[in-house]
Amino acid sequence: MSDVAAVNQFVNKYKNLKQEIAKVIVGQDEVVNQILISIFSGGHALLIGVPGLAKTLMVNTIAQALGLDFKRIQFTPDLMPSDILGSEILDEHRNFKFIKGPIFSNIILADEINRTPPKTQAALLEAMQERAVTVSGHHYKLSLPYFVLATQNPIEQEGTYPLPEAQLDRFMFAIHLDYPSFQEEVQVVKATTTDLNATVNALFTAQEIIDFQQLIRRIPVADNVIEYAVKMVAKTRPNSETAADLVKSYIDWGAGPRASQNLILAAKTHAVIQGKFSPDIEDVQAVAISILRHRIIKNYKAEAEGVSEEQIITSLF
Repeated sequence: MSDVAAVNQFVNKYKNLKQEIAKVIVGQDEVVNQILISIFSGGHALLIGVPGLAKTLMVNTIAQALGLDFKRIQFTPDLMPSDILGSEILDEHRNFKFIKGPIFSNIILADEINRTPPKTQAALLEAMQERAVTVSGHHYKLSLPYFVLATQNPIEQEGTYPLPEAQLDRFMFAIHLDYPSFQEEVQVVKATTTDLNATVNALFTAQEIIDFQQLIRRIPVADNVIEYAVKMVAKTRPNSETAADLVKSYIDWGAGPRASQNLILAAKTHAVIQGKFSPDIEDVQAVAISILRHRIIKNYKAEAEGVSEEQIITSLF
């Protein structure tokens, strides 16, 4: 199949996928789009929102519609790294045997990831970057495709630990969930207070998802679009010659090269789901806020004056 035909097939399957997810998830169209862009780009996503906004249900529904194995890890203050990765035990013949932890799945829902201390959060670092884990000196490959979709309550809430910057940088997107509109909330209440249960059908196989991820990587990108993305990221660094005035005033640390890579990968996927065969600057701008918001660190002046990450990133356009 040619890449042109593959793009057209992907567009059709993506539309059907969105319809399947909409059977369960009311509204939140942009949030679902960003999660799916992250998955087809081979990235991970962090969902940030207060409890009760259906973050867990959303991830579960997407895993079902994609036809992938799904494991949920509830992060708590007493969770240990071995509870995630697995551990070695002595079998009946007194030989060590490795029992795989829940991280060995296609989609991992790291629920309330900021409820656990940094030592346990760090257990995900190798899995997210290398698609492998090392336990007791043994290296284990994870099944592909592999995605971590983490949910997080706002840091201000009691009993939470901020995620380390190295871990935040491994998430392609940080997606903010807001409260539903009045009409959406009415629909949610109608749908969830009866005994009717929507059935979500699996529309993809694991191999199809891998094939579409490879298709995304083959999408050509014009040099001016790549340069635009790299310049935008460079502008977030306060010590850079090209740093924007707003950045110099309000940012302590800017985004690293992984942000530039993710901007281009996500822009490619964003272009393809619109039926385009190459991304343009508008595609880069469409994904920029969710890719950059968790990679820039504001200073006290920005906090005092109420300047948001979104305002700073939008000024870079």
